[in-house]
Amino acid sequence: MSAYILVLYYSKYGSVKQMAQRIANGIESTGMAVKIRTVPNLSTVVKEAAPSIPEQGDLYCTLEDLENCAGLALGSPTRFGNMASEMKYFWDQSTSLWLNGALHNKPACVFTASGSMHGGQESTLLSMLPPLFHHGMMIMGLTNADAALSNTKTGGTPYGASHVSGPRHDQALSPDEILLCEAQGKRLAEVVLKLN
Repeated sequence: MSAYILVLYYSKYGSVKQMAQRIANGIESTGMAVKIRTVPNLSTVVKEAAPSIPEQGDLYCTLEDLENCAGLALGSPTRFGNMASEMKYFWDQSTSLWLNGALHNKPACVFTASGSMHGGQESTLLSMLPPLFHHGMMIMGLTNADAALSNTKTGGTPYGASHVSGPRHDQALSPDEILLCEAQGKRLAEVVLKLN
């Protein structure tokens, strides 16, 4: 099996999905292979099991996808300064990978979107890190080598790429946000290539 980077995200309104695609573009610009995966919606009432393959959109991530990746870009919308419960639920099922050290020493980064500028982006990015630390992954952020990080008037943090989608989640990614997503994907891929 050839090495690939997993871009794993959850997106309710589409902003995080758009970021995932831009991060994947940055990864692919280095010649590295990429798999884009998502996680299913959660329901508080279970009437019937959801299909294991979504009717549309990206495939659901399996633990095997995660185990076999050479690196990981993890994205979630901001939910009151925290990652979405759908993403947290996925990580709660990853104990078998933790037990066998499947993710040790693999590079990882995080990204998010929120409806407002002060919607908890940085705390959300930080909330996604503990599972990665517990799995022994190597965490990467963005550097000030990317001028967009200092110049952005919308999303973008040293902890990872971010996007301000607006109260109705209808604001497109800004040029700076696009640059930062692509830079983050490229940086992740360059480190994966050096390690492999």
